[in-house]
Amino acid sequence: MSRVLSMILPSIQETVYMVSVSTFLAVLIGTPLGIVLVITQKDHIMENRIINNIFSYIVNIGRSFPFLILMVSIIPITRKLIGTSIGTTAAIVPLTIATIPFFARIIENALLEVD
Repeated sequence: MSRVLSMILPSIQETVYMVSVSTFLAVLIGTPLGIVLVITQKDHIMENRIINNIFSYIVNIGRSFPFLILMVSIIPITRKLIGTSIGTTAAIVPLTIATIPFFARIIENALLEVD
């Protein structure tokens, strides 16, 4: 049992690290993006069809992109930002980029439900 636990515990710690950091960054970036999507819609505070269409298009593309293809396609960006494309810290970049559009759309839908 101890041997199994010593093998699993580091992996659990790495997973919690990756999920925590990528979730924090997705909330940090996705919340303002979701707010911009709401306030720039027709008949809202700062109606701007061009900005809304651009951001909405980016969010829709991000949501429809398969994660493995995204991860492979942003390897050069990950290398520039982190210094490597392998490892726990390097996995945070694609996880964050994949999560931002989903979180932005959740924020947008939640704000649109408020009367």
